[in-house]
Amino acid sequence: MMFLLLNMTACGVYREPATFDEYAAKYSKTAIRQMKKYKIPASITLAQGILESAGGKSYLARTANNHFGIKCTTDWKGASVYKDAEKPNECFRKYKKVKDSYKDHSLFLYNRSRYEKLFQLSIRDYKGWARGLQECGYATDPAYANKLIRVVDEYKLYKYD
Repeated sequence: MMFLLLNMTACGVYREPATFDEYAAKYSKTAIRQMKKYKIPASITLAQGILESAGGKSYLARTANNHFGIKCTTDWKGASVYKDAEKPNECFRKYKKVKDSYKDHSLFLYNRSRYEKLFQLSIRDYKGWARGLQECGYATDPAYANKLIRVVDEYKLYKYD
């Protein structure tokens, strides 16, 4: 069985990351590219991806390649999926590839004035970014910043900044 799994992976068959460490390793280059272009810490992007998508295993990640739980907005022109969340049958963005989700996450933060103050922080200040995302209302969870910081620290995601 192990041989088959390794062989399938070697042949290019997609295999979801089994752990958060694997998730970070798999998407670190994508997060770093976004960091270089948009000045959002890769550690924060990876931590949000881990939390919002359960390490790539959530319904939205599996069916919509949406690793950040980004909902549809009035300006969204792409595909979508519907899921019960805070309200029944909410609209979420759907992407062709995971890297599209990462890019849209960066643009979502970069192009909205409510996150503007975050871009004055250092890309090495992941704690400031985590607190700022919570203050700016990225998530409704009152412990969101602490959860992000815990994920960054536990999985040493700051090494990608």
